[in-house]
Amino acid sequence: MLRRICFSLQILAAVWLALTFCSVAGAVTATASVSSKAESTPASPLLRGLTLRDRVAQLIIVRGYGDYPPADDAEYRRFVHWIRDLHVGGFIVAGRIRNGNVIQAPPFEMAAFINHMQGQARTPLLVAADLERGASQRVAESPRFPFMMAFGAAHDIAAIRELGAATAQEARSVGLNWVFAPDADVNNNPDNPIINVRSFGEDPQAVADAVSAFIEGAHQNPADYVLVTAKHFPGHGDTAQDSHLQLATVTAAKERMEAVELVPFRAAIKRGVDAVMTAHLAVPALEPENIPATLSHSILTGVLRDDLGFKGIIVTDALEMQGVAGLYSPGEAAVRSVEAGADALLMPTDPEACINALVAAVEHGRISRQRIDASVSRLLAGKQRAGLYRTRFTDLDKISDALQERKFEDLAQTVANHSFTLVKDDQHLFPMPSAEGACLAVLSEDDFSTHGETLARELKRHIPNLPLYVVHAGMPDDLVTAIAGQTTHCRRIYAAAFVTVAAGRGNVALAGALNRFMELLQHGPAPVALVSLGNPYLLRDFPDVAAYAATFSSMTTSEAAAARAILGEIPISGKMPISIPPLVKIGDGLDVPAHPVTASNSGQ
Repeated sequence: MLRRICFSLQILAAVWLALTFCSVAGAVTATASVSSKAESTPASPLLRGLTLRDRVAQLIIVRGYGDYPPADDAEYRRFVHWIRDLHVGGFIVAGRIRNGNVIQAPPFEMAAFINHMQGQARTPLLVAADLERGASQRVAESPRFPFMMAFGAAHDIAAIRELGAATAQEARSVGLNWVFAPDADVNNNPDNPIINVRSFGEDPQAVADAVSAFIEGAHQNPADYVLVTAKHFPGHGDTAQDSHLQLATVTAAKERMEAVELVPFRAAIKRGVDAVMTAHLAVPALEPENIPATLSHSILTGVLRDDLGFKGIIVTDALEMQGVAGLYSPGEAAVRSVEAGADALLMPTDPEACINALVAAVEHGRISRQRIDASVSRLLAGKQRAGLYRTRFTDLDKISDALQERKFEDLAQTVANHSFTLVKDDQHLFPMPSAEGACLAVLSEDDFSTHGETLARELKRHIPNLPLYVVHAGMPDDLVTAIAGQTTHCRRIYAAAFVTVAAGRGNVALAGALNRFMELLQHGPAPVALVSLGNPYLLRDFPDVAAYAATFSSMTTSEAAAARAILGEIPISGKMPISIPPLVKIGDGLDVPAHPVTASNSGQ
């Protein structure tokens, strides 16, 4: 009851603040588009109301979570300190990791927590999240959109525009106002361990068109306006390293960067993207010093601001990542990021140290006050565009309607169905010619994962006696060999391989025992149809399989689509948005009409 009373008081306080700010908020816009060549634009009245320390704090975007911890929890007290006492500019709703899985927060709990934090803040907070595939990436009970590469395989620009609109609506319903999407990386390196299916594909113009469509959709409804972010500048698609673990490198020449990596970012800027996120990678063609783009004045100011003409918010990728954190202390990384041209500093390990370092840099003349003011003005203008000076709170009564719209669920499943891509089928295993002798093998990354449950359930509804074999990466070799031996009675095997793209993983190969199991199946007596639910490049490792298909996603909607394709309930029409040299070209994909397995040949 006490929290409810406090929350009501916070709303009343917010109304007073909104009335106060509205009279001066209009002046913020004038300073939002300060370019690198004119950082001395006069401060707005709202900006003049902030001390130097408060202005610096507005640049800091701290790590948060979507759940609502108890008031006596150390994490809660620390978080409130950052917002109420330090006056940071906002926070990102990150995902908690449990048993190797990202846990999505309940929507009402997330919205209540964000409302509470907005009430603690002197200036409205930017609240961000990585919503590359809709709210489901961070919010429970929301439609499970597949990864971006699945949208690329479906070749449906209208669906991407709808995804942008859906993401904006979902985000605003739970209090999020800044979306770290779309991914503008061109994934042209099959060994890329961190972008991969997060990208729309390998063709620069196709990625640019998709990025533009997402932005257009996210901005189409003023009531659901969110700030959208193209990432990871100047392009993380041609790397074989994970910048969460180390400083990644793009070795391409400047001309190739112009013709490939920068194409989607130019399109995003033209379409009115609100923010661009930097990448922690070295690009010798653009910055001769071996430092990440996040800390490069030549890249952020020289290329992004001056050459590409971007006037919005430049936000760093997470400063806790080793691509930066392994090189500099939190404070020094913050100072160098601002010197390079960044406006918002995301997820520093020590926010207070960053504020202290930036204040000291201004006081000692290393960074000018005008430089700080230019960044703060862009951030305040972003808050104004998101309507945070009208109201910073979200209406809890509207959450269910916004998150559970049937049309969004239908869109997610339709895209998953249309993205299923078959590039090889030497023995006509799609659709399943007969249930007799068919077997399902699920290759799961760990024994805690729920991967494969939806696929198995959907298949068993039609084929109750379908043999199922589950192997996970941590199994010992003798057990893997024994399970493979049990499949010798199968006449055809459908092997579903889950390889998710995750921070810190370091590669996208089949892990541990899964590789050996797949080798045993591939060289066994039964033809194998390998279905990749995740990394689509697995055909390079198993070229001798009888059939190969990709869903470009490990979401449950993609599992359901795979089951329907195997059973012949949907036509197979996806086309590869990437190449797998020398086996597959962009645009490859077999067209297979629907031909459902009938009761007479399904054993029912």
